[in-house]
Amino acid sequence: MLKQVLKIGLGISVVASTLMATPEKTKLKIGFIALTDCAPLVIAKEKGFFKAEGLDVHVVKEGGGWPGIQQKVISGEYDFSHALAGMPIAATLGINGNANLVALLSLDLNGNAITYGNNIIKEMEKYGLDKTKRPVSAESLKKYIDAKHKAEGANYKPLTFGMVHPVSTHNYELRYWMAASGIKPDEDCTIKPFPPPTMPSNLIAGNIEGYCVGEPWNSRIVLKGEGSALVTNYDIWNNNPEKVLQARADFVKKNPETTKAVMRAVLKAQMWLDESWEHREEAIKYLAQNNYVKAPVSVLRKSMSGTFLYNKGVDSKNPMFNVFANDYAAYPFYSHGMWFITQMYRWGQLDHAVNMKEVIEKVYRPDLFAVVAKEVGYTLPPSPWKKDGVDEYNKFLDGKVWDPNKAVDYIYDFKVQNSLVSKEELAKANNWTVETKQPAYVCPYGPAGCADPKYVTKK
Repeated sequence: MLKQVLKIGLGISVVASTLMATPEKTKLKIGFIALTDCAPLVIAKEKGFFKAEGLDVHVVKEGGGWPGIQQKVISGEYDFSHALAGMPIAATLGINGNANLVALLSLDLNGNAITYGNNIIKEMEKYGLDKTKRPVSAESLKKYIDAKHKAEGANYKPLTFGMVHPVSTHNYELRYWMAASGIKPDEDCTIKPFPPPTMPSNLIAGNIEGYCVGEPWNSRIVLKGEGSALVTNYDIWNNNPEKVLQARADFVKKNPETTKAVMRAVLKAQMWLDESWEHREEAIKYLAQNNYVKAPVSVLRKSMSGTFLYNKGVDSKNPMFNVFANDYAAYPFYSHGMWFITQMYRWGQLDHAVNMKEVIEKVYRPDLFAVVAKEVGYTLPPSPWKKDGVDEYNKFLDGKVWDPNKAVDYIYDFKVQNSLVSKEELAKANNWTVETKQPAYVCPYGPAGCADPKYVTKK
């Protein structure tokens, strides 16, 4: 029955696609990193959503990590790519590359975890760590670091941790989690970038004590018995933005119909992924293939099927670990994008004041998304601006509220921050206000990725 429904749905897509304008460019290359959240691109390819839009898409696994992805998008080797939500912003600001890139849609919410090795976990347990608690704070790590400072004095050797890229959610989440307990990331430890698939081997080799990465690279360590996942990014910020579909702004301008066709295909794939847990199981089998994530089905299932493996042998319920379409997961909120700019200031990555509203409205494209969403039946939120940290399924670990109208105050309200720009200077460049509207928590596309079946509205 399911196959018949999909066949009918795909047939409708083909008919609808013929009514759309012809794509300017049909042969495309889309780059991705071997992570489970590349699933919308894989499904768009494998389930024929790209083909239904008249596109011949080569979905390419990038071996050079996120820097490789970014370089190839900027050079034009990739027409579109799987990208960290902060990457197109950073490139447009000249931090990470130097090109006006745009975020066309959000690929998912959540999807990361902070995993530490057994050695440092043993040290943290001496200072009160209970790795079965949810969520785990970094207080025991802070106490261990304080004791280490006292014992080593002027010869203190900072701890070393891994993340995937300097402007990644992973970097900001790891820092956020540590700083919430008073740890100073740039003094008490060193945080280095590594390609996601290399994280487990670097931890086992002793090059890092732990890391923040997407799946399946947390589960690999836990299943090997080499460490535990202490917190997910859902624990740090419920339903936070993670990856985006990015492209060069000039490519989008030159190829508007191609861009919309790709967006429609990916958005259909996202809705398909959240339609049922059976769809997730099918997606896991595709992701396991060598040309995609190349990981055992049993490992991929630990996070993609509504559970998450914090500790070996204990599958914890976590239906929102990966959200692809529900709760407006695909929508590129301006306010989400601006949060990344605040983190670039907080951690000293930007050394001059910019108008954050102007920047994010240049990079994120909810206007274009709205056109495509109506064509495929994706529900839009009431506004591209919202507050975070105020709703039932949208809270921060430390209880803070992210209000874009208080963006400058937000940066300097944190006790731990390394801004290179004064509050006064940044405030002068950001004399604006926006109207925020809070969307209700909704699951219009199915039970997968949904907090509770009672929120599912699909008939």
